[in-house]
Amino acid sequence: MPTTNGNKKILDLKRWEFCTPSPAATAAGVCLAVSRHVKQQVLLLVSAATAYLYAAQEDGFVQLPSPTLVGTFGAGACAESSAWSTGSTVGAASLTATGGTTTTIITNQTLARDLRGYSVHILSGPNAGATLAISANTIGANAVITVPVQGSAFTASTVYRLLTPRWYALCPGTLAAGSFRVYDFATNTWQTLSQTGLAATVATDSVLVSTPSWKDAAYLQFATGTATSATATTLVNSAKAWTASQWVNAQIRIVSGTGAGQLRTITANDATSVSVATWTTTPDATSVYSIEGNDDFLYLMGNAAVTMYRYQISTNTWTTLAPGAARAAAPGAGSSGQWVWGHSDSAWTAENAIINGKRIYSLRGGAGAVLDYYDIAANTWVSGVSYAPATEVFGAGSSYAYNGDYLYAQKDATGRWFRFNFATGECDPWNTTTYTQGAAVVGNAAFDVTYTDGATKITYIYKVLNTSAVMLRQMVI
Repeated sequence: MPTTNGNKKILDLKRWEFCTPSPAATAAGVCLAVSRHVKQQVLLLVSAATAYLYAAQEDGFVQLPSPTLVGTFGAGACAESSAWSTGSTVGAASLTATGGTTTTIITNQTLARDLRGYSVHILSGPNAGATLAISANTIGANAVITVPVQGSAFTASTVYRLLTPRWYALCPGTLAAGSFRVYDFATNTWQTLSQTGLAATVATDSVLVSTPSWKDAAYLQFATGTATSATATTLVNSAKAWTASQWVNAQIRIVSGTGAGQLRTITANDATSVSVATWTTTPDATSVYSIEGNDDFLYLMGNAAVTMYRYQISTNTWTTLAPGAARAAAPGAGSSGQWVWGHSDSAWTAENAIINGKRIYSLRGGAGAVLDYYDIAANTWVSGVSYAPATEVFGAGSSYAYNGDYLYAQKDATGRWFRFNFATGECDPWNTTTYTQGAAVVGNAAFDVTYTDGATKITYIYKVLNTSAVMLRQMVI
């Protein structure tokens, strides 16, 4: 029977309900990061040595292997999830199978978890372009993944990536090898990543932001179509009327047809074409494409500086961005960072001048009421975005969760919540958590989880209270 949500505003008051308490009370740097996969697990980073995974489906926490982060854990610690994985392999865009059949892929990975319900994306070789639900897998070395029967057998030329969660974590203090690490869900391992290119030290509030192509159980697509032609470095759809440069830094994926499975970062576009690094196989008029968020990038902002960094997952490298217009002032304690991917307003969804997927919004925090956004395509900041009433200030203890049209924000440790609409610029009250919180601490301790039943989607906002292990949630009505 389909789920029906009959709650009505005014008639049905919002109610915070208790969840399983956090295994540890929040303190400076403690943060949570939700994955955008079907099971919507949440990483709880407690310290340099301790992390847990929260399963929303079961309302329970399980301790993970130690992150063994290097640094001085506290304000400035941050974590973020990504949409894809190469297992325990880092600095790579793909994995290569060692063999297979029409229903199995033999990996070179040591899988530690049951991945049923997740997916695998075939990048090249037999069945290229297919995104396949994993129906079973073996546990241990050279694990075998089972998928629905395909037209061709997978072979040692099959190149793929797992659409399973990863969580990236940065520890503040003096940065060194081990300050930036990644937890891989499929292999249950932590791997050390490069910190080269970042500031020498991280000492105040920081935010990691991803721009994933995958949400829940499907791709998050901003535009799709069939090419009319292509060259070695372009894809053309002569029926389009895109705004110049609107797709820069987004990802284009060849879904099917010639060149299926290829992923490229868009470096330029005009009204009818996008430019990319050289294709391995040049698409043609049979090539179906999808334009999406860029799976390969993470953005880091904060540390009481306007400087912004971008991490490239496939190369394990950091770049200092040089925006055309710098952020007007540095973010402070309680700042936010959310990539807006799903506003329903027509101005945000219109393909030829799309806004969804292009902006990272950030409240500056520091006991201020200033909102800025970073334009990913234009590589520039727009500072001091107008909104109303712009009188409530946000500082240490503030937490944020984004889903769809709205950013949900708790102010400091007051328990007072607000809801910001990106399209209308309205910051509305969104009730108050009446349970008493402790002292305000820096670190985002809120997240969202969405229950899906066909077309019905019911979202909950979760919050672990300041200097507390109490976790509450509220249904979005």
